[in-house]
Amino acid sequence: MSKLYFRYGAMNSGKSTHLMQVAYNYEERGMKVVIIKPRIDNKGGDTLVSRLGVNRRVDLLVSDQDDIFQIISNYIKENNKIDCILVDEVQFLRESQIDQLFEIAVKINIPIICYGLRTDFKRNGFEGSTRLLLLAHSIEEMKTICACGRKAIFNGRKINNKFVFEGEQIAIDDEDNVEYESLCGECYYKYKEN
Repeated sequence: MSKLYFRYGAMNSGKSTHLMQVAYNYEERGMKVVIIKPRIDNKGGDTLVSRLGVNRRVDLLVSDQDDIFQIISNYIKENNKIDCILVDEVQFLRESQIDQLFEIAVKINIPIICYGLRTDFKRNGFEGSTRLLLLAHSIEEMKTICACGRKAIFNGRKINNKFVFEGEQIAIDDEDNVEYESLCGECYYKYKEN
């Protein structure tokens, strides 16, 4: 049986870059990888964008209404074997879609490695990430540091270069003057209480 993996980290922990490295490793050995990205993450369109400047086209853009199990089943019928499925920005998927990924790993026997955020800028869980924390066979934290040098665990949202702590859960960076910065717990409270 294959496994469902969840690799999470704060912003700038190298999630997308690592996903592209894993895809390269599989393909270098002649294996077929399918990369999935939620359509709501419109940064880069149908392309993964790493902060290091590395880009790669995705194979499937999925909306929150799509049945990923059915999409992958159809993809296999049309394109033969899949050796690994990689999912970027997994936090934006629905709970039911995480269940579908688990079903693919178990029933179709394809390993699935998901990359995403665990919490939003208010420290609340995303629907997809929360479900993955419950279902994933393997959970791994990808680490990064805060500007102060301590381990970052949160994602601070900045609008016009000022930290904000209210607003909608989803706002894609580089749009509407929204940026994100990785923060340790101490800095999170420092900015929140100012």
